[in-house]
Amino acid sequence: MALELKHVTKIYDNGFQAVTDFNLKIKDKEFLILVGPSGCGKSTTLRMIAGLEQITDGEFTINGKRVNELPPKDRGIAMVFQSYALYPHLTVYENMAFGLELAGFDEDVIRQRVDEAAKVLGLTDYLKRKPRNLSGGQRQRVALGRAIIRHADIFLMDEPLSNLDAKQRVSMRSELVRIHRNVGATTIYVTHDQIEAMTMADRIVVMNLGKIQQVGTPKELYFHPANLFVAGFIGDPPMNFISGYLDGDKFISNDKAYKIDVSKLDKELLGKLRDRSLVLAYRPEHIWWKKPEEDIIQLKADVEVTEMLGDIQNVYFVNGAQKGVLKAVPDMEIAIDSKVTYFVKLSDLHFFDASTEAVIE
Repeated sequence: MALELKHVTKIYDNGFQAVTDFNLKIKDKEFLILVGPSGCGKSTTLRMIAGLEQITDGEFTINGKRVNELPPKDRGIAMVFQSYALYPHLTVYENMAFGLELAGFDEDVIRQRVDEAAKVLGLTDYLKRKPRNLSGGQRQRVALGRAIIRHADIFLMDEPLSNLDAKQRVSMRSELVRIHRNVGATTIYVTHDQIEAMTMADRIVVMNLGKIQQVGTPKELYFHPANLFVAGFIGDPPMNFISGYLDGDKFISNDKAYKIDVSKLDKELLGKLRDRSLVLAYRPEHIWWKKPEEDIIQLKADVEVTEMLGDIQNVYFVNGAQKGVLKAVPDMEIAIDSKVTYFVKLSDLHFFDASTEAVIE
């Protein structure tokens, strides 16, 4: 199913505007993720798609047909919520079959659909168990199974992994992608976790304050953030930022702690950077501890804290008003309170207009 939201706005009775001029085309069988901080409007958008919230202004279409006024039950949509909402006194089989029984489906059809969904979800051996005898990941799969057996064309998922522990979330991410491919439905998924979004989505919609900030593939958002918000939200840890301006062919930070020679930047880009307030940005992983044989900038900083993560260590630093983080291999000896020198390739620098927050390319 292909969906489209045109100039969709949501204003509540108290005057709060949760979503503003939301425009998006969602492709058939796409796995699309809405991501953003709490209160950014992503769950409200999902509920408008489901028909659980009324659209204040704009139009929502499914396969080209306007469905603003269509009740939820007629939209061909199945929802999976944050809470599993399983009936504790029913078995896994009975929980999955419950909705179809209410809808009056034949018992043989119900059994066939439950068996099919259980096979896809790896629940065949658990159909006689009660929810209390299942792990959190297994309960989440039962909730998914309840949605799958409806044979819906559109799946909506609102923070379905937030109740799982870290290890279960990692395993369920790959499970959900596999299930999506097997079922072949259009899936719209809401999360505040950018790692979930980056690892699972075909495309990501980054939202903030009720507005779309950028739409793109995980790779597009990572390598080409459209503005400061996306640059700071996508990536773990996020980008490092230095506020400043161009003086001749030098980037000067506002606190004068940095004076960076950028004369080897592309001349057209240099021209665009002049006579405006800037933010220079680079990712913690796009740094070199030894000078590479390419055009680079050289930076210095004071180490405050190091954080060992096993495969990598994060090095938290300060330089003037600038705080940030760098990534290093785990066996590199970096002492707290030491001074470090590192390098960033010119090709890995990003520049943003400090006033509009838009990227300068």
